[in-house]
Amino acid sequence: MSAQIIDGKAHAKTIRATLKTKIDKSPIKPGLAVVLVGDNPASHIYVARKKKLCEEIGIHGEIHTTDKDITQNDLIQLIQSLNANESIHGILIQLPLPQHLDELTIINAIAPEKDVDGLTPVNIGRLTANTPDLVPCTPQGVLELLHAQCDTLCGKHAVIIGRSLLFGKPMGQLLLNENCTVTQCHSKTKDITAITKQADILIAATGQSEMVKADWVKDGAVVIDVGITRNANNQITGDVDFNDVSTIASAITPVPGGVGPMTVACLLKNTAKAAGII
Repeated sequence: MSAQIIDGKAHAKTIRATLKTKIDKSPIKPGLAVVLVGDNPASHIYVARKKKLCEEIGIHGEIHTTDKDITQNDLIQLIQSLNANESIHGILIQLPLPQHLDELTIINAIAPEKDVDGLTPVNIGRLTANTPDLVPCTPQGVLELLHAQCDTLCGKHAVIIGRSLLFGKPMGQLLLNENCTVTQCHSKTKDITAITKQADILIAATGQSEMVKADWVKDGAVVIDVGITRNANNQITGDVDFNDVSTIASAITPVPGGVGPMTVACLLKNTAKAAGII
């Protein structure tokens, strides 16, 4: 078997084109503010890419860069000023933050209606209650890829490796809301391969390069790789051994070019939604 490649770049391009059409017809110009703390080179690249894609589809994007030593109170004051700015419809805190800042406290300072990352307690609670508003971008992107790949998700056994607030937990809730049977694995899970081999849908989000091998995967499973790391040869890899798993999966996302583009596309989608355009 040779797995079908799930092309996240193509799906993301379609989402952006649809959004651009809707934004062009709207009297409202959506505004997205990205808060970047410190001088992490990778974060600067990610943020510049987000701003560029905003501009391409008609979203006003602005970057607020602060010193890495900013106090928690000063950062919260910046967020509160953006909460009060009527031209800004979405606020994104680029993670991770320096260790002296409490991420949950900072995220909680964002007004829920501007929380385009979907991580405030209000938005996580809405997701849990199956009345979602702004849904975390990466899980949302994965769900869209699964909808495009599968005729139905109802009744399928989905196994997620990872339980982070940023991805694993909301991903599990989204799939529960789709009537999947969901198993969540993590670093304390015993005999993990016995569980992953039961999965109709296997989603890996561990940050461990090429951790998932073919003998972890059931014949014909759909495999979604959320991880992105660099191996000993400085090559970009995911959590899944792509070449190995492609011999047994029915469909698989590549790294790069799979989930990553969908995350940004869903961020733009959430911004348009927060502005009331979609």
